[in-house]
Amino acid sequence: MRHIIAAVVLIVAASARAQSPAPQPVFTYRQVMIPMRDGVHLQTVILTPAGKHGPLPILFRRTPYGVPDSAPTEIAANLKELNADGYIFVIQNLRGRFKSEGVFKLTSQVNLADSTSTNETTDAYDSIDWLVKHVANNNGKVGMYGVSYDGLTTALALLHPHPALKAMSEQASPVDQWMNDDDHRYGALRYSYSFEYAVMEQADKNKNTHFAFDTYDSYSWYLALGPVSNLNAKYLHGAIPYWNDEVAHPDYDDFWKREAWVRQLHSSSVPNLNVAGFWDQEDPWGPWQIFRHAAEHDPDHTNFMVAGPWYHGQWQREKGDSLGLMANGGHATSREFRETIEAPFFRYYLHGEGEKPSWRATTFQSGSNKWRTYAEWPPRESTPTNIYLHADGTLSFAKPASAGRAAYRDYVSDPANPVPYRQRPISPTYPAGDWRTWEIADQRFVDNRPDVLSYVSAPLDHDLTIAGEVAADLFASTSGTDADFIVKLIDVYPENATPNAWDEDAGPAPGQYAQSVNGYELPVAMEVRRGRYNTSYEHPSALVAGKPVEWKIPLRDRDYVFLEGHRLMVQVQSTWFPLIDRNPQKFVPSIYKAKAGDFVKATQRVYSTAALPSHIVLPVMP
Repeated sequence: MRHIIAAVVLIVAASARAQSPAPQPVFTYRQVMIPMRDGVHLQTVILTPAGKHGPLPILFRRTPYGVPDSAPTEIAANLKELNADGYIFVIQNLRGRFKSEGVFKLTSQVNLADSTSTNETTDAYDSIDWLVKHVANNNGKVGMYGVSYDGLTTALALLHPHPALKAMSEQASPVDQWMNDDDHRYGALRYSYSFEYAVMEQADKNKNTHFAFDTYDSYSWYLALGPVSNLNAKYLHGAIPYWNDEVAHPDYDDFWKREAWVRQLHSSSVPNLNVAGFWDQEDPWGPWQIFRHAAEHDPDHTNFMVAGPWYHGQWQREKGDSLGLMANGGHATSREFRETIEAPFFRYYLHGEGEKPSWRATTFQSGSNKWRTYAEWPPRESTPTNIYLHADGTLSFAKPASAGRAAYRDYVSDPANPVPYRQRPISPTYPAGDWRTWEIADQRFVDNRPDVLSYVSAPLDHDLTIAGEVAADLFASTSGTDADFIVKLIDVYPENATPNAWDEDAGPAPGQYAQSVNGYELPVAMEVRRGRYNTSYEHPSALVAGKPVEWKIPLRDRDYVFLEGHRLMVQVQSTWFPLIDRNPQKFVPSIYKAKAGDFVKATQRVYSTAALPSHIVLPVMP
């Protein structure tokens, strides 16, 4: 949600180019303060395309990141496809951001039962009502769109949409900040990201502020900091409201349930194009949940799902022909999405031209590198199929034998030496750099650690296609009374995946080694579960030391082909730092109040027997 996607903002073109005459604006510019029902006024910019005639629909985006201060002199690359059809673009700052009045709360709590409350849902309604009445030359139809936080403000309009809202595209919207979005994964705190984003948004209402680290390797900085409580004690001193709320509510209590706005969504009231990235490092889960909740009542079939090989918001970048070293088979997936899916969707619902989508889900399937359409999701043809972790370190579709083999593998998890979530040095989240692509990083960087278990299959003798929800079902124990388990499903490339061919006298060409994917360990799905919440999210409890228990770990929706000759790998570990805060491995009432002495080593066992068959559930296609 929180990563700023520069490409979605209408960027003012540089005027310092030595040209004559000066570039002319491509929009007329108007800035207004739109009144809300409680008297607060929101800073809003209206951009009407120059040279377009006849009533036009409005495309509306609500953001905490700022609005243009003048008319652009060229069209941003990600808006060319939409702009060709003709829209009045409207961008609005949320309450309490920049020149908008009111208080910015950094929450998505909406109480539909309270008719006196104001929130992002009521602000969207009031703004649309004003726009259709006061913007010249509009055709009475409004669309909303946006990525990340802007996707959230779009999606929240679903809870009480204005009659003029005829279409929307929420893209990478969060829905439940405790369960599986930016801030937590099933109660495990997304530590570095949550802290750094809260500072960026709430340290100063008039600008985005990056926390000033005095160490480049944030892994070292967070480890030296000690327990989570030291952030307020040493640095924030209670000055960041959202961070205070996070550490005051460790469990899935009423605060987080009110934040989980999707619990109130049960129908498709406005045609909605939900968009997700399979390697979105921030909000990969929310759009799928909106899609599923809206599908509970969708008689007109206006609820659609799109997913592709993208990091957070990459579909609004110029091309999208690769993700890190992973090429997309010559497809410029981002541009193709905008040309063939996004623009036609709004064209149909706001201009009345073209055809309604005939599919329910469209995905770009990595591995085969092809666009796929599905009449339903998950596809009816997919079959849940178990692939088992064996105690000899292998992975296969054969269930472990009942006797005669080792029952488990184990390792020692040490909070003083946690497994880094990506290769060090780990740069701060903002300004964004390698943060964008860490979810596709080669996992060989942890292969030699004794606290990471790897299970590997034989090379595949045929392509293996999965489409649907992936999950891990782990049977594990700890010598402590609390623990985390992280499970990664990985595609291991053959050692000869990329020919290393060059002139022996000249040596390798520049970048030859950097571009090789030989033996690459590509993460396909990764997730964490925190033991204290194994039986209840609301009421944490201690684990029984040494007792094997079942850990069900959802790994989200995927559409992927493991190619012939590739191998499947599963990695299991108990720390993922500083992406996830360290579990003390000793049960305490709140990890956010843990003392340094509470953090202890623990021996973790992963079982592989007929009675305790640790496995991954793959939605295998025929």
